Amino acid sequence: MVTSNEAPARARPAPEPAPRVTFGARAVRLLDALWRPALLLGLIFVAWWVVTAAGWVAPYLVPAPDAVWDRVTQDWSSLMYHSYVTLYETVIGFLLASVLGLATAVAIAYSRTLERTLYPIVLFAQVIPKIAIAPLIVVWFGNDLAPKIILAVLIAFFPVVVSGVAGLRSTDPELLELPATMGASRWQTFRKIRFPNALPHLMAGEKVAVTLAVVGAVVGEFVGASEGLGYQLMIANGNLDAPLLFAALILMSLIGILLFVIVEVLEALLIPWHASRRSATPLTTS
Repeated sequence: MVTSNEAPARARPAPEPAPRVTFGARAVRLLDALWRPALLLGLIFVAWWVVTAAGWVAPYLVPAPDAVWDRVTQDWSSLMYHSYVTLYETVIGFLLASVLGLATAVAIAYSRTLERTLYPIVLFAQVIPKIAIAPLIVVWFGNDLAPKIILAVLIAFFPVVVSGVAGLRSTDPELLELPATMGASRWQTFRKIRFPNALPHLMAGEKVAVTLAVVGAVVGEFVGASEGLGYQLMIANGNLDAPLLFAALILMSLIGILLFVIVEVLEALLIPWHASRRSATPLTTS
């Protein structure tokens, strides 16, 4: 009961829902984000065409854009098959590197003994040039898919470990004390607090790792393979087939860009609350 000396409590107004981005606004933001790189690519293409049309560079060094396009259309089915092989090797290697890297990061973050044991070995394995040990891996595992996947794992593994350790150790200690006082287990604390807080760091490492996995797969195809875009590059280089060389390079770049965008979208779905997503491109904002 409210007395004469007490003012009635005012009900707080309900918070207004966040304005929903319309399709038209999203399209405008997307165009605003894409027109600059599209313009730059257009200028590069024009410069490429002018240089080759004027004959300033020999065709066997830099082919004309129409020659590359003709080669892509002529060998479309073959190039798509070799692109699929490289994509398969890259995805499998990236997934294995993500699982093994995260497990290693958790072990290092939770145990000082394992950190002193594993971190030097991980660093040592990273600084070894993978192209130097690729022939040895091919000798050990043959010329099938295994060496390419192993090299993709070796190259993509290190960024996942480093970013995972940094993320797991960046959790505020006060956040870890609260569930401990409430009787939460280490697994519950990891699942509810540590891992979600580590996701921004981990996803940054994943975006680096997915592009490096393409490099690892192609390095394996350079050394010993009968299929894949790396194998196509070796054939084109041996035959001085510049149009095929450029076509394979462009397809490799498109594979890396596609996988990077997929990881970017996954990051937007997993951590929409993080500050880094506030300035994300319209490709990954809702």
